[in-house]
Amino acid sequence: MKARAYIRYSMSKRANICHVVKPLLLALLLVVGGYTAVWGAVGCDLNDPDRDVARLFPESTGYKTMYTSILKVGGEKLMAKVEERLGERFRGIYETIDVPYTIYEIYNNKKKIGYIHGVNQKGQFGGIQVFVSLDLEGRIKAFYIQKMTSQYAKALRDAKFGRQFIGLTFKDFDHYDVVSGNASGKAAGIKNPAPEAATDFKAALRATKKNLILMDEFVYSFQSSSSSGGLQK
Repeated sequence: MKARAYIRYSMSKRANICHVVKPLLLALLLVVGGYTAVWGAVGCDLNDPDRDVARLFPESTGYKTMYTSILKVGGEKLMAKVEERLGERFRGIYETIDVPYTIYEIYNNKKKIGYIHGVNQKGQFGGIQVFVSLDLEGRIKAFYIQKMTSQYAKALRDAKFGRQFIGLTFKDFDHYDVVSGNASGKAAGIKNPAPEAATDFKAALRATKKNLILMDEFVYSFQSSSSSGGLQK
C-alpha cells in the first residue's frame, strides 16, 4: 500500500473549532514540515463548513477534515500523472505542486458516507471555486460553485445548472477535453445556461474534471487497500 502523509483532525457534530484549529495546523505544518512554499499556494475551503456540509450532504451528522497536496502524496511523479489525466499542464498559483487540498470526510453517525472536495480554477475575470460532494463510489451527489467573479455568475451558480452534474463520475469526465471543450457521453449533456459566459463555463467543467482526478488519486484509487478509503489515521 502506498504511504501518504495527511494532516488531519476530527470534528464531531459539526463543531466550530475548525476556525481555530486550522490556522494552528498550518503553522505546525510550516514548522515541522519545512513547508515554506505554502504561503504562495492557494487552497480551497468551504466558507462555512458546518452550514455547507449540512446543505451538500443533508444526511450527514458530522465530518472530519484532512489536508494534503500533490507534493506530499506523490511529488513530481503524481503531478505528471494528474496533468496527463487532465489533458493539460497545471499553471498559475491555483495549480502549483504544493497547493493544500482540503478533503471533508462525511459521516452519518459513525458510518462514512462520502466526501466533499473543492478546487480553485482561473476564470475569465478571476478565480472560481468549484466543490463537489461524492458518494463512496465517486458519483457526484451535489455540485456547488462557491465563488465566481463574473456577470453571469448567477446562471452558473444556479441549482438547475448544478443538477446536470449529479450522478456523473470520473469516467464520465474522461470524455471531456479541457483544451477544446469538446465532450462525448454523459459529459456532453451538460449545457451552458449562459452562452455569453463560454469561458467560465469551460473553466467550471475543467475544475470539475480536475477535482475528480485529484479525489481519485488522493482517495478512490486506495479504496481497496483500506476499509477507510486508504486514508492514514
